[in-house]
Amino acid sequence: MRKPLSGQMSPMHELTTLRALAEQASRQAYAPYSKLRVGAALRSASGQVYAGCNVENASFTIGNCAERAAIAAAVQAEGQGFRLAAIAVTAFTADGSVLPISPCGACRQAMVEFGPQAAVTFRQPDGDWIDVDADALLPFRFILQQPQATNATPAPALAQSLPG
Repeated sequence: MRKPLSGQMSPMHELTTLRALAEQASRQAYAPYSKLRVGAALRSASGQVYAGCNVENASFTIGNCAERAAIAAAVQAEGQGFRLAAIAVTAFTADGSVLPISPCGACRQAMVEFGPQAAVTFRQPDGDWIDVDADALLPFRFILQQPQATNATPAPALAQSLPG
């Protein structure tokens, strides 16, 4: 789902808007197994808004989280230049009760990949919203270092160094 935000919004108003869109997205969740409906809505650095919901599967490990669904929609629309500016996450039980759910580790890694300084908002146990930067959620994140090209001779393969 993609919606341009009109004009400049205050940071608080923007998060309020993303929270409402996350709640709407949660209503579309496919969660027949856990009954946990999660929605996420994000704003990219370019000002576009994208939403996603969780999608479960009978083979539990191939389900997808709402946050990564929204990020995938943004990357598909904006390409490699996508950068995350803000994201709201909310969850509800089957009967509509609000659940305090923070993003999982995989979603935290995805968020810092695209916007370590992005605002992240989600519910606390008392039902109030908490706002933090993405990098505060995952301070020791995985960072893939690209190998440097060198003129050094490569080390011999382990199999070559073992007695035969």
